[in-house]
Amino acid sequence: MASSWAMEEMRDVNLHDRRLNDRLREVLSQLGDHPTASIPAACGGMAEMSAAYRLFDNPKVVWEEILRPHEEATRRRIAAQPTVILAQDTTEIDLTRPEQQVAGAGPLDGGARRGLFLHPLVAFTPDGTPLGTVHAAVWAREESSGADAAERRLQRRKAPIEGKESRRWVEGLRRCREEARRAPHTRFVCVADSEADLYELLVEAQAPPREMDWIVRACQDRAVAGTDSRLREELSTRAVLFRRAVKVRGRTAKIGCEDRSRRQSRRSRVAEVSVRAAEVTLEPPARAGAAASPVRVNVVWVLEERPPANEPAVEWLLLTNRPVGGAEEARAVVEMYGVRWMEEVFFRTLKSGCRVEKRRFERVERVLPCLAVYLIVAWRTLFVCRVSRALPEISCEAIFEPSEWKSLHAIVKRTPPPSAPPTLGEVVRMVGELGGYVPRGGDSAPGPQTTWLGLQRLHDISLCWDVFGPEARRPRKDV
Repeated sequence: MASSWAMEEMRDVNLHDRRLNDRLREVLSQLGDHPTASIPAACGGMAEMSAAYRLFDNPKVVWEEILRPHEEATRRRIAAQPTVILAQDTTEIDLTRPEQQVAGAGPLDGGARRGLFLHPLVAFTPDGTPLGTVHAAVWAREESSGADAAERRLQRRKAPIEGKESRRWVEGLRRCREEARRAPHTRFVCVADSEADLYELLVEAQAPPREMDWIVRACQDRAVAGTDSRLREELSTRAVLFRRAVKVRGRTAKIGCEDRSRRQSRRSRVAEVSVRAAEVTLEPPARAGAAASPVRVNVVWVLEERPPANEPAVEWLLLTNRPVGGAEEARAVVEMYGVRWMEEVFFRTLKSGCRVEKRRFERVERVLPCLAVYLIVAWRTLFVCRVSRALPEISCEAIFEPSEWKSLHAIVKRTPPPSAPPTLGEVVRMVGELGGYVPRGGDSAPGPQTTWLGLQRLHDISLCWDVFGPEARRPRKDV
């Protein structure tokens, strides 16, 4: 029997076959209960495993049809929010195999690795609680031509945006506008990282009417119209609106020769940044041609002016249509852009928590339905983790079944469960303890990793509670 959350999430599923609809709900429930386990282990038996693999091999079970009911459920959650942040980003799905490669996978980095690219549009509340995916594009890159790298770069530079992979950012902005039209009572903010800093996207963002807000992290130090300055130089002349301390997480560069500051290795530390803002007009790039028009944008510049020696400075150069005339307006832009980091956490949950890159399929056509299911599983796992932080005082039965929280309490607390359900915050902490979370007091809360590990153990514990626990139905004895 599928879990209640999977039934609700797949409420609108229509694979044109009732048995396939039921099977999809069951497989989503099984994989959601055991996100890190292999598919055979998650299904719990030869018959269930075979049914799951047949589902992924059925031509009626395609990427779009699996995601459509989740997208509709996400829109219902969005409609209940006053403000929603739609974050778009791209990640690699690495399907490289040591021997036989997955048929239909494309090159990821010059051909050494093989896989897919995934570009979802994920909705978040301003506090970072994920609401789900409203659209996701997935594709395999074509094999490179015989031209050398310099010639390929020149060809890409000359090609129109419609013929480039980068058109996904413009299409993502258009999708955001469509979602804003669907929910007119919700304010939408489309957020994207520096890969989206395209002149074509800035032009698209000018289209009236203003149905949504947008924030893009700049990658180019663009020329400012009517001056001899570029963006950073222009912003440096503006007064500091405010200063604040920010926690900087350490990272290791993927390659040793990385020279881009935003990808270099750094240590964890607390940095003091200054924030400036301005309204500017940007000149179009030379490649756009003489007929291209300048674009008017607002800019917020977050800069660590005195970084430690041998450490790259913290810097965000944010382009937006939101007002930035005062400190509070600029602060709101910075905080909304910061929610974009949650999409990185979502990708980590998909790859490390759901281990989607480790699933063994021979063809991309079978990978895609599985990937679509795990996109929903990753949302559910992260949602449980984050909603307990946003709404810790609500009843745990908003998410957990009675058998789940009662068995969890009995195992973790070693006492009989209370008569009234505990709060959601309490139960998620207990779930985290099953996954290795060590409660340290204060405001600490389980992260995604301990949550997904704990949820996996919770399923088995609650199953035993249903079968053997004090509330299990006993077979009647003959009189």
